Amino acid sequence: MRRSMVVGNWKMNGDKAQASTLIREAIVTQAELDAADVVLCPPFVLIPQVVDGCIDTEIDVGGQNLNLNKDGAHTGEISGSMLSDQGCRYVIVGHSERRSLYGDTDMVVGKKAALANSFGLRPIICVGETQAERESGSTAMIVQRQVQAIFDEAGIHIFPDAILAYEPIWAIGTGQTATPDQAQEVHGLIRKLIKQHSSRLAEHTLLLYGGSVKADNAQDLFVMGDIDGGLIGGASLNPDDFREICRATQG
Repeated sequence: MRRSMVVGNWKMNGDKAQASTLIREAIVTQAELDAADVVLCPPFVLIPQVVDGCIDTEIDVGGQNLNLNKDGAHTGEISGSMLSDQGCRYVIVGHSERRSLYGDTDMVVGKKAALANSFGLRPIICVGETQAERESGSTAMIVQRQVQAIFDEAGIHIFPDAILAYEPIWAIGTGQTATPDQAQEVHGLIRKLIKQHSSRLAEHTLLLYGGSVKADNAQDLFVMGDIDGGLIGGASLNPDDFREICRATQG
């Protein structure tokens, strides 16, 4: 039985005061949940505060990205070893903004997933199609290509520790959301792709949905058979919305 998960991706938002509020509310929310895990992914400068604030709780902390290099002359970057050293257990890899704005290719995403795994971090690997790709009927092909790159570069062995998050690019920060049936169709495809390598790994790997998840649509998404929770962007910065999204995992 897979345990549900909700990941809050704060992106490049927040200060110390806001972080304190979000941590406090997340702790209260986590205490209410029987069958779901909560992960907070703040900006790098807030990671120590969030880790300290979540000590002795069930909440885990993750980074939003990592560099392909273990260390060295890479000004402005952060390595997997640094994230691990700060107390992170997770890291988001291949978010659509990293792909579209910073040039993370399928191969780079796969290599980052492998590197994260080597540092003991659980990669939350994002895949998804653009609006044009969906309209052209290419969704399955695009997602299969992205998932195959994970298999090629990182290997099937990173599952089920690795998590896959389907985030249709056309739904990121746009207010548009895939219908539950649309999301389930892609999640079902992803699980099938893993199952081609191992039925056991497919059964135990968490698949999250990301893409304008809100308090009023979360439950309809989370009841779908292959959707195990959500990767939440903007709504994770609103304590009330994030709480209701987390509660939606309870059915």
